[in-house]
Amino acid sequence: MPAATLSPEILAKYEPVIGLEVHVQLLTASKAFCGCANKFGVEPNTNVCPVCLGLPGALPVLNAKAVEFATLASMALNCQVRERSIFARKNYFYPDLPKGYQISQFDKPLAEAGWIDVPAADGSTKRIGITRLHMEEDAGKSIHEGLADSAHHTSLDLNRCGTPLAEIVSEPEMNTPDEAWEYLTRLKEILLYCGVSDCNMEEGSLRCDANVSVRLKGATKLGTKAEVKNVNSFRYVRAAIQYEIERQIEVIESGDRVIQESRLWTASEGRTYSMRSKEQAHDYRYFPEPDLPPLVVSAEFIAATRKLMPELPEARRARMIAEYEIASKDAFTLTATREFADRFEAAAKTARNPRRVANVLLSEIGGRLNALGLEQEQSPVSMAGIVLAADLLDENKISSKQLKQLFDVCFEKNEDFPAVYEREKPQQITDASALEAMIDQIVAANPKQVEQYRAGKKTVAGFFVGQVMRASKGQANPALLNELVAKKLEG
Repeated sequence: MPAATLSPEILAKYEPVIGLEVHVQLLTASKAFCGCANKFGVEPNTNVCPVCLGLPGALPVLNAKAVEFATLASMALNCQVRERSIFARKNYFYPDLPKGYQISQFDKPLAEAGWIDVPAADGSTKRIGITRLHMEEDAGKSIHEGLADSAHHTSLDLNRCGTPLAEIVSEPEMNTPDEAWEYLTRLKEILLYCGVSDCNMEEGSLRCDANVSVRLKGATKLGTKAEVKNVNSFRYVRAAIQYEIERQIEVIESGDRVIQESRLWTASEGRTYSMRSKEQAHDYRYFPEPDLPPLVVSAEFIAATRKLMPELPEARRARMIAEYEIASKDAFTLTATREFADRFEAAAKTARNPRRVANVLLSEIGGRLNALGLEQEQSPVSMAGIVLAADLLDENKISSKQLKQLFDVCFEKNEDFPAVYEREKPQQITDASALEAMIDQIVAANPKQVEQYRAGKKTVAGFFVGQVMRASKGQANPALLNELVAKKLEG
């Protein structure tokens, strides 16, 4: 790794410049220009037809749902949607591209000039520009391993040909691997909230290429970039960018020059390898697709699509912090997915104290699920059960300790909270005279601690509270107990 040879002083001389190109498969039922199913994981070469195979005489017909999803994504990313955009043929030869060209958009894309706000290292917010969002179709897939003759032959699965894509190209405005990670995280979050893609990187629904260059700090001219491909997780995107930054700095410091090229990220080795030189821009011989008319997005279509826009993550977080008085960290967790946020808010509307619902959900239930390696959907405690638990706490009908014990039973027996509570129902001691009798016994038995308290060591009160809790087998009402202990010790 180059990092081993570069000092912090050398690294500090340079400014990385990073831009990302993200391909997102749109979650339509059928492909972009034909009626074939847009479905992952079926038998190879079964979801194909003359259109997506590019057979002579077959004509494409644009999928209206794909246009709706791409427009919705454009709006969510603050892009300006063009009234008129043009499909073009991007010509190149590759075995998994049977037509010899890809239907894409070139100089007149669907949308331009958007942005995403990401947190910066200094705690501020940094705005990353989005150059364009354009529509295109996917190519097939070359299979180089896993089959009986893979050692000698490459196989082709053309099921993916014609899958509708939105390509989202950022401005080269990120300067650290962490900023790139934040950008991708928020981009994925927005797309998932809109429901336009499942963003499953393992299935290829979201793919990212990183353009990386470095320049001396203070310089205005961009350095020579390398395009890093084959990065299949956000964690690897961050690692690949960091490697590439250090590699390029090492090349420059050694007196050589960085070559414009495509490079392949290899996760097993944690490094990039040169794939092909791109000293000259590739001439794809773009020209307007003769079989498709211009795409006209009317004002009426824009208005109808805008009605489909959900409350987006950042706005939802801000509202929930204000409405429920929850911490920013909790708001981020609760809005991690639209479905989870919807479930919480539906439950919060039925509870006495939404903030307490959030605390029970994240601390008590979330902690147990994390320890067991389970997802929220696998919890034995339903949202209705969480609301009941939060209400009981809020009404001082059970203590935090009793709640923990009841949740232990829920997880041990895989039962929901209402059933466990009804069966185990702990009783809190709220009779002041009964608690005072216990306090009197504990105080009489511990004169030394009483002296310490009255000498100014107020934390000793916790000792007496703990002793009474033990004597009451955890059934003393905590608020009342603390009040009575303080009153007794002060007297």
